[in-house]
Amino acid sequence: MTATVGVAVFPGTNCELDSIHAVESLGGNGKILWHSSKNLSEVDAVIIPGGFAHGDYLRPGAIARFSPLMSAITDFANNGGPVLGICNGFQVLTESGLLPGALQKNKGLKFLCKTVEVCVETQNSTLTRHATKGAKLSLPINHFEGNFTCDHDTLNSLLEQDRVVLRYCDNPNGSINDIAGVCNEARNVVGIMPHPERACDSLLGSEDGKVLIDSLLGLN
Repeated sequence: MTATVGVAVFPGTNCELDSIHAVESLGGNGKILWHSSKNLSEVDAVIIPGGFAHGDYLRPGAIARFSPLMSAITDFANNGGPVLGICNGFQVLTESGLLPGALQKNKGLKFLCKTVEVCVETQNSTLTRHATKGAKLSLPINHFEGNFTCDHDTLNSLLEQDRVVLRYCDNPNGSINDIAGVCNEARNVVGIMPHPERACDSLLGSEDGKVLIDSLLGLN
């Protein structure tokens, strides 16, 4: 059965077509989900892609969290549905309370746009179940507020529960504990700052994102 992935679109989102292309190139179906919609009946998984939801006013993701779509995505996630937030999507998930912590401005207050190496820290998530623990992946980043932070107790919980999904091999933005991505306690909601959808084609320089999108689709 071919998986259908709904891709959320808020005013200011700009990576929805990248995400749909990656999903469809790997055998899935992509479906745009407009921010005013509450209907997720036709999707098997959800991606909240990168961009600048509602112009990143207040804080990145702070306005998007109040959209009808996020209410539906919250219900979907609470019922076990796979949800992936990429970059701005990660920010939306933290603002919505679906993931812990917050994303703050990069160290040095510089926008970052480059390829980085990350390490797979766990296979126990909807995004990494087909990856190999310890594998190093080359993935692009493209963010100004990608510096993951949380309090001491939250960090301890993430570490003790094996909920750090990806770590930077050479931390580019100051994220606590070199964290590039985390999951929720049920392990079906994952937020990451790197863009796997931009690393699914050798013409783009890397195919290392395939294993992550394949995991989300439940392929192979």
